[in-house]
Amino acid sequence: MEPAEHSGLIRLLSALFYAGSSFLITVVNKTVLTTFRFPSYMCLGIGQMFATLVVLYAAKMSKAVQFQDFDRSIFLKIFPLPLMYVGNHITGLASTKKLSLPMFTVLRKFTILMTMILEVYILRKSFPKHLVYSVVAIVFGAMVAASSDLAFDIEGYTFILLNDAFTAASNVYTKKKVGTEGLGKYGVLFYNALIIIIPTLLASAFTGDLHEAVRFEDWVKATFIFCFLMSCFMGFVLMYSIVLCSYYNSALTTTVVGAIKNIAVAYIGIFVGGDYLFSWTNFIGLSICMSGGLVYSYLTFNSKSPGSNTEEAPELKIHITQDLIKT
Repeated sequence: MEPAEHSGLIRLLSALFYAGSSFLITVVNKTVLTTFRFPSYMCLGIGQMFATLVVLYAAKMSKAVQFQDFDRSIFLKIFPLPLMYVGNHITGLASTKKLSLPMFTVLRKFTILMTMILEVYILRKSFPKHLVYSVVAIVFGAMVAASSDLAFDIEGYTFILLNDAFTAASNVYTKKKVGTEGLGKYGVLFYNALIIIIPTLLASAFTGDLHEAVRFEDWVKATFIFCFLMSCFMGFVLMYSIVLCSYYNSALTTTVVGAIKNIAVAYIGIFVGGDYLFSWTNFIGLSICMSGGLVYSYLTFNSKSPGSNTEEAPELKIHITQDLIKT
């Protein structure tokens, strides 16, 4: 179902729901992994997958939601989305642990460009040139900000760029899969978690990650347990909000909403958190990036539906491809 077929209020509410969920889980994950120094981001991801299975299974049993029962066709219907989800989970939690909150949000801007490219080649979408230029401005600002990162961490940068790629692919394929017969929004969430939780658990045990998590000393602290459980629950909420936003809007709009949320998070992180090393180059780059994000958001939410002018689509698609190659 195309975005134009949904009311503006539903589209807006789903976008705000995703923005709020994304903001809260970033703060909670940062608290668990950095403040409490929990050693296993992989186990935190497992906890979030487990919470998703418990909530959706209980909802299915109580007839609150409906989706297809498990059979062999599920694998073909949902592939390769589980691979995107597990990659997104692991690299996202790892980058949250390795990078300061402002730099994390700045480098996440590359997801917008990646999503746009994937929508052009996978979903055959097309975009006007001024929208492409605003994306270039966002990426340029992110590069300026990252160039002066005084706390440069090559491992953290690698994780965040991988996370960008997985997020973009996950958003695009989520949009593609929610329309699959028998799955829907809830089936996509449930079977993604079901398929990836066991391999992730095995990988955690094999790498020693699970052993470090079990030995963690703060399991006796009520505050840590509360934050850990909150992170697990928010993992489900975030995944649901992503599917909901992609369903009522588009993969690109979901990415845009994430960028809007990052505007608030990045500037708050400068004053709160204690791990941001200030430099003018970084701050100017951050401001360019955020300004581009605001322009991009304005153009996106005030533009016509992608399907409202189908005759111009081929021409716009040629323009965007050429512009991306030049940049």
